[in-house]
Amino acid sequence: MTRGGVAKTREGPERRCIATGESGGTERLIRFVLDPDGRLTPDLSGRLPGRGVWLTAERALVERAVAKKAFSRAFRQPVEAPEDLADRLEALLARRAVEAMGLARKAGLVTLGFESVRARLKQGRAGALVSASDGAADGRGKLAGIADAVEASGGGATPRVECLTADELGLAFGRDSVIHAALDEGGAADRVVREARRLDGFRQPR
Repeated sequence: MTRGGVAKTREGPERRCIATGESGGTERLIRFVLDPDGRLTPDLSGRLPGRGVWLTAERALVERAVAKKAFSRAFRQPVEAPEDLADRLEALLARRAVEAMGLARKAGLVTLGFESVRARLKQGRAGALVSASDGAADGRGKLAGIADAVEASGGGATPRVECLTADELGLAFGRDSVIHAALDEGGAADRVVREARRLDGFRQPR
């Protein structure tokens, strides 16, 4: 789950969620388009051509949109949305988050291990605190406490990424498993946080 500070937001047009009817920024929305054959296609990068509709990245809202045929209404034509769309989106978003982590690792922007991460947090220069969702609560809590203390002292907020498992983080960082990591400040951390926030909407307790 992603908590802590808020990533830098970019000014841009607002989009309307077809499930809630609410409008807002696109940070936690998923864009959908129809391919040339009229099939529903998630546009996770927001770059595919054609008219798009937007849906909040939350499992319950995706399931509601499928059940209520919200895509057909939004596109104003019959659209077949798979019943397991939420599961498919979760898998796609998890892969994107892992890939974003992997790019940060290849760029040398990652600190791994409890002690190293703790030291990095105390310096107040971490762009994101990453903790495995299935890691021990004690260790995760201690690092989160340090991040909170730094923020309280005026050192700035540290976004937290807690939606990937130890095995998924291991895949991203080239190890069998990873529990604790910190990302350097900058665009790589911002991308990881952005991807994780959308994935988080599918992995919160139901």
